[in-house]
Order: sequence, then structure tokens, then C-alpha cells
Amino acid sequence: MMLYPAMNKLSEYIPNRYLMVNVVARRARQIAQDAEATSEHLSEKPVTIAIHEVADGKFDASTIDTVIEDED
Repeated sequence: MMLYPAMNKLSEYIPNRYLMVNVVARRARQIAQDAEATSEHLSEKPVTIAIHEVADGKFDASTIDTVIEDED
């Protein structure tokens, strides 16, 4: 299966693939947690939504904290 949107579109906003994974994963966790808290049904998987947000320019390396904190 191919990535859509294409990697070259995503790399306009986050040029490093390692950082891309971190940004998308962190944003996907946020989306999933928000949906769970509000009992919202998502039409797509959180990772797909996060990838599309990056492709739309909503998030880049400077707009999201990629540090995962302990949630005690």
C-alpha cells in the first residue's frame, strides 16, 4: 500500500522522516485521546487523520511537542 498523501508532500513541512514519525504518532495519540474523552466516533484512524493534518500544513516540527511525558 502506498502512502497518501505522498512523502514528498509531507516532507515540505517535516523534512526528517524520523521526526515525521514522532510528530504523526504524537498527534495521533492526541486525536485518539480527545475522541475517547468525548465519546466521538472517528471516521478514519487517528494516524490517517494526523498524516492529513501534516499534509495540510496544520502541524510541523515546531508546532507539536514530541516529548512523551509520564501520565501518572
